[in-house]
Amino acid sequence: MQPYNPYMMAMDDDPAVEEGFTATRGAPLADGAEHATEEDVVKALQSVYDPEIPVNIYDLGLIYEINQKQTGDLHVKMTLTAPACPVAGELPGEVADAVAAVPGVGEVEVEMTWTPPWNPGMMSEDAKIALDMG
Repeated sequence: MQPYNPYMMAMDDDPAVEEGFTATRGAPLADGAEHATEEDVVKALQSVYDPEIPVNIYDLGLIYEINQKQTGDLHVKMTLTAPACPVAGELPGEVADAVAAVPGVGEVEVEMTWTPPWNPGMMSEDAKIALDMG
């Protein structure tokens, strides 16, 4: 049995958004344009917060993949703390906006996934300390 976690709702709740839901932003980069670094993309992700939890989505462990293509376009796969999260329909767009604003990023696609389900063990040590869980 998992310990009580006030930041996570029951995982058997119906998802607020379906598996594979995507938000897209940005525009193709010009040929030869310099691409953003992974560090710049991570900084952008760290600027986005779940409004119910005072920790950024990157340190919460909600970002599962960041794939940069040779064109500078990015594909981000993310989840939320619970399928029925009230910001499920909004947060992927906020993530796409933040990443698309990074110089050297082309088109951005943020894809929602529920597999594997998020759990508190996915948080960074900083997030655990901020939430008094570590």
